Amino acid sequence: MSTSRKGPVLLIGGSGVVGSQAAKALRRLHPDLPIAIGGRDLGKAEAVAAEIGRAAAVAIDLERADLGLPAKESYSAVSMFVKDETLRPLRYAQAHGIPYVDISTGAFDIGPEVALYIRAPDRAPILLGSGWLAGAATLPAIHFAREFRTVDSIAIGAILDEEDMGGPAAYADYERYTTLVPNALVRAGGKWLWIGGADAVRRFKDSEGTDVEGRAYGALDAISLGAALDAHSVRFDFAMGKSAGRRRGEPLSTETIIEIEGVQKDGRRARARHELIHPAGQAPVTGLGTALAIERLLGLAGGAAPAPGLYLPEVLIEPGYAVERFAEFGTRIRKV
Repeated sequence: MSTSRKGPVLLIGGSGVVGSQAAKALRRLHPDLPIAIGGRDLGKAEAVAAEIGRAAAVAIDLERADLGLPAKESYSAVSMFVKDETLRPLRYAQAHGIPYVDISTGAFDIGPEVALYIRAPDRAPILLGSGWLAGAATLPAIHFAREFRTVDSIAIGAILDEEDMGGPAAYADYERYTTLVPNALVRAGGKWLWIGGADAVRRFKDSEGTDVEGRAYGALDAISLGAALDAHSVRFDFAMGKSAGRRRGEPLSTETIIEIEGVQKDGRRARARHELIHPAGQAPVTGLGTALAIERLLGLAGGAAPAPGLYLPEVLIEPGYAVERFAEFGTRIRKV
């Protein structure tokens, strides 16, 4: 089924902390792209729509199959910024043959979405974008791994300031990831394992050399990197506390530490560490990651719009292009 529709991109939760940042990133990337800000609070949606321009506000009712949208309206894509247990937006996207992006589903609860795709694989492109900050760790990691002929291990440490949780939707995701499922999926010794307790704890250093205690986290990064790089060891750890920015008396910051070990193209064994730091915290990074997914699904960057299928971000988005965009939008990238 064709997905080349011309309606606005529908951002469900687009007036929230991350959704509004995605709307701003999309507007910066594509000044003429029509956007619909969807939410339960029409007033908040209208405020964001007015701020970014060439946008409309629409009320969303997740209890209805049609999402409460007028039958005469059509959309070019649907992006979710809240965890939705009904999956009606995904069914809506499939029914209308338009791309769908989800950034809230962990490695432990992708089953229902996968099942809907399997039932109708030719209906719509579905992108599972629930890696850390919507791809802001996995895409750079794959780009940096190109320095190596083979990758033996990759470890990512993500640091979120305790004051940078975002809105209620982000907090609900955090609660689900950390309390609902006590274990996390990692690759160790070439095997996929669910780990918990002391095995799930890893210490690493932040950008200022401060020792940080992280814990294995259930985002999709480990799965994505394991498939892309086939390393024997892959894990993603999350830590929350006072960020380096706030310790310096500056605004809160967020950091992603990527450490790769393997064999370089000249045959020598090596270890590389890259630090990605955004001085304004996680929301603008997540918003941009989602915007990159939307523009790719619409064929606005990186090639023609993809056919219906089930995708991870790195399958569609060129990692080098993503790194350039993250830097352009304020992420400081440093190799040490």
